[in-house]
Amino acid sequence: MSAPAKAKNGEATAPVVAANPDQFAAKFLKKKQELEVDKIFRALVKLEGSDLHMKVGRPPIVRVHGTLRELNRPPISEEEMVRLLVPMMDERARKTWEREVGADFAYTVDVDGVTWRFRINMFQQLGKMGLVARRVNNWIPNFNGLHLPPVMDSLCHFDQGMVLLAGVTGSGKSTTIASMLNHINSIYSKHILTLEDPIEFVYTEDKCLINQREVGMDVCDFGIGMKHAVRQDPDIILVGEMRDQETFMTAIHAAETGHLVFGTIHASSAPTTIGRILDLFPEEMHGAIRSAIAFNMKGIVAQKLLKSIKPGVGRVPTCEIMTFSPMIKKLVLEGKDEKLPDAIRIGAEDGMQDFTMSL
Repeated sequence: MSAPAKAKNGEATAPVVAANPDQFAAKFLKKKQELEVDKIFRALVKLEGSDLHMKVGRPPIVRVHGTLRELNRPPISEEEMVRLLVPMMDERARKTWEREVGADFAYTVDVDGVTWRFRINMFQQLGKMGLVARRVNNWIPNFNGLHLPPVMDSLCHFDQGMVLLAGVTGSGKSTTIASMLNHINSIYSKHILTLEDPIEFVYTEDKCLINQREVGMDVCDFGIGMKHAVRQDPDIILVGEMRDQETFMTAIHAAETGHLVFGTIHASSAPTTIGRILDLFPEEMHGAIRSAIAFNMKGIVAQKLLKSIKPGVGRVPTCEIMTFSPMIKKLVLEGKDEKLPDAIRIGAEDGMQDFTMSL
């Protein structure tokens, strides 16, 4: 059996089909068929690994506390890889693969009576199928248990504006933002709407009404999802990732019109996040984008996971926090991004801290 072939260029994207009302819940709750590849996922869970890599010619590789290690099994052949990976894909993932030679989707495996969820990226390299899977906690960490700085609680109490979580892949952005939203869920009666690709954490409603939409299943893309979102009476909107002009502009518009918008972005620090946003736009728009950021952003939190020196503890988060004080707004408006790190260091009264202060 060979890997599914790539579709011809220009083929129309398959429309999102309205689902049966129970389809969303069934995706996460229905007992699925046992697959051969599930044994490898169970090994990842039992080793307390965060990521799984599968490449032709190598044994499965897991990341444990930041370090890659091979599982004790033979290398995966090309034929075995296809046999292991193709059955994982549902109809939607297969159509995406045929169109893009790559697919992102959620996957679940039962381990000792507990259902674990994984974020899957399936791809092709050197003409051969491959996979990277990220293990997602099947519970949302308690907000107070994360020992986040007090200003993180303050960011949950705004009625409107934007809050961004920045960091590289695997830095814990999604976990922190889920914990913040669940904290809001425990104290406010509000409507939370999420747009994710794929959905990672499934929330249990407490005081909030929560609607979760998955890109590709419930809505075509982030941009369309954001356009619909402002018509759905949300108080709070989560955008999985700020990845293009349209998503950022519709998110800013939502913030301007009375919503609190949370989002993630790939950036290494809070100050460099400004540049990452500007890179989405042509230079002639940078002045307008700086104004939009200065007047709507409430805070940017950059996060890293560091190896712990404490025995038995894998990695611990460290945060850099830039709240939008009058000084930060002024520097952003004037394009003096190089002065933002110093402003963070002297902005402790406004809840700011850099990575060194966090330690």
